[in-house]
Amino acid sequence: MSIDLNCDMGESFGSYRLGYDQEVMPHITSANIACGWHAGDPMVMDRTVALAVRHGVAVGAHPGYPDRMGFGRRRLDCHPEEITNYVVYQVGALQAFCQAHAVALSHVKPHGGLYNRVVADPAVARAVARAVAAVDPGLRWVVLAGRRGEAAVEAARELGLRVCREAFPDRAYTPEGALVPRHLPGAVIHDPDQVAQRALMMAVEGQVIADDGSRVPLAADTLCVHGDNPGAVELVQRIGQALAGRGVELRPMAAAA
Repeated sequence: MSIDLNCDMGESFGSYRLGYDQEVMPHITSANIACGWHAGDPMVMDRTVALAVRHGVAVGAHPGYPDRMGFGRRRLDCHPEEITNYVVYQVGALQAFCQAHAVALSHVKPHGGLYNRVVADPAVARAVARAVAAVDPGLRWVVLAGRRGEAAVEAARELGLRVCREAFPDRAYTPEGALVPRHLPGAVIHDPDQVAQRALMMAVEGQVIADDGSRVPLAADTLCVHGDNPGAVELVQRIGQALAGRGVELRPMAAAA
């Protein structure tokens, strides 16, 4: 049994540091690197790709809305054609840095508000799918695991894209399988033991306990820990230990999905 462990990275900007990329990178198998619109810049993109290559971590693009002020977490009223081109633009930029470092781009995972719109709006899901297919139909598209992500899965299927279903052990879930909005209490889970046990349940049992205590089924190919979580380093270490203790190997998306 195997699963991927990914983290959103490269979200610093200029002299401002956000996240714990240097410390987290040795403990994950895939990195989703910001493409300069919600966060990151060309220097940060270059350094983060190089860091991933140094640790043998798969590189993915993490495109978002053009929304630095809101860190890409706000919903922008964009036409589907705009979204397609926004994603093409950002993925292409990161792909160029991958070429500069002689590494293949592995996957695409939308960020924040765009990720949530993919789940909620089939038109946006199709717009992102078209972008991924236009850049490289061999790329994996990371979508939310569970029935909430089925619109994205269907959009990918129409274009022959491979999907990688993602679950979040450090985020609370609703009984419907959605992520609890970040502004609500308890939306982000910080306790390492709890996060590790949730990761184990997701990987081995294919389910998660929702905020009302019910069990929600989800089949995950990859687990995400947020790199801007102050305890991110301990979280990825504890997750790796918990999975290894049950014989679950950490492998990149290309091998796990």
